Formats: sequence, structure tokens, C-alpha cells
Amino acid sequence: MERILIVEDDRMITESLSAFLMQEGFQTACAPGQREASELLAKERFDLALLDISLGNGNGFSLCSEIRKEYGLPVIFLTASGDEYSVVAGLDMGAEDYIRKPFRPRELASRIRVVLRRAGRGQSIIDFYGVRVDTDKGIVAKDGQELNLSALEYRLLLLFCQNKGRVLTRDRLLSEMWDMAGEFVNDNTLTVYIKRLREKVEDDPAKPERIRTVRGIGYRA
Repeated sequence: MERILIVEDDRMITESLSAFLMQEGFQTACAPGQREASELLAKERFDLALLDISLGNGNGFSLCSEIRKEYGLPVIFLTASGDEYSVVAGLDMGAEDYIRKPFRPRELASRIRVVLRRAGRGQSIIDFYGVRVDTDKGIVAKDGQELNLSALEYRLLLLFCQNKGRVLTRDRLLSEMWDMAGEFVNDNTLTVYIKRLREKVEDDPAKPERIRTVRGIGYRA
């Protein structure tokens, strides 16, 4: 699962963009300024950075130079500064793309995937124990047949794909579903969605092999 660092000091934009990208199959982390972004980059692995130019501290141009020099990550500028000088300056510093606000979310997701593939970081097809997940097209198939998953079922499946072999606690899953849905998701709702997802991806939902229950904790993929 590709990890994207969003560096933006507008909290509303950060929250909505993060929720959308998670729905599209990406994992995100957010920083309001250059200092916080540098701290995250030093501790965590990322595949791409989305940068605004005007930040709470530092600026996007300086951060772009740091990211390209120290980590070699592809960078996309996502900013309201669309004058020719800013565009040229951003590209000259090594940015892969420059997208002006306001942007169309689907177009942004598509351009992110293009940049990731060009950088050799994109993974559009995921094999989840025989279930095929095409994150480019948002299609899930089993035994050659496309599965009809709801948005939350798809998000749950991507979380399990991302964490194969690990235990995901119910609290973690509830938190992720809440972020994605934009509304409260309770424990009973999670149980219902796990049951529905198992009915679609398991050979025998009564004896699940792909999404197993870890009693008292959560689930293991």
C-alpha cells in the first residue's frame, strides 16, 4: 500500500484530502509545516509527497529540495499559487507534477498513480490470498468474478491487504472506518461489515481463512 505524505496547513483540506485518498487505497500522514514534515520523513517510510507552497512554517520549495535530496521521493505540488514562476520553480526543483487548487479529486488520484508508476513505486494489483484487488480501477475479483463491494467494505479489504499477517484491533478498524465514512461507526456496525466482507471474499464464510478472528483483540489477515 503506497504511503503519501500530505503537507498542508489548512486542516479542512487536509482532512478531506486524506479521507478521499484513503478511500482510493492509499495510506496517508499529514503535516502542517516543513518542520513537522521533516520529523515524519525521518521516522516513517513514504512513497510520495503532496506539498503546498505556503506553509505554517518553512515553505514548499525548500521542503521539496529536502525531500528530493535526502529521500528521493516523487513530489507533487498542490497549491493555489499557479503563476508561471511558481510552476517553473517547482518543476526545476524536481517536482514531478504541479496541480492548482481547486482540484478535481479523481484527477488528482489519477495523476498520483501516474507519478508513482513512473517512479517505480506504484502497485496497482494486489493479491489477497487469491482475491485480486485492482486499486487503479477499484475492482475486486475472486475466481475471475467481480465482487460488488460497498465503499466501506472496499476500505476494510484494503486495510487487510495492507496488513497481511498482522493483527488489526477493533479500535484501529473503527478509527479507520470512521475517518473514511465521515461519521461515527460503532462496534456492532464493524461486526456487520466484517460479516458482509467475509461473505464475499471467503470460500466458506463460516470458517474464514482470509480474515480470521483473534478473540478479544480483532482480526488477522
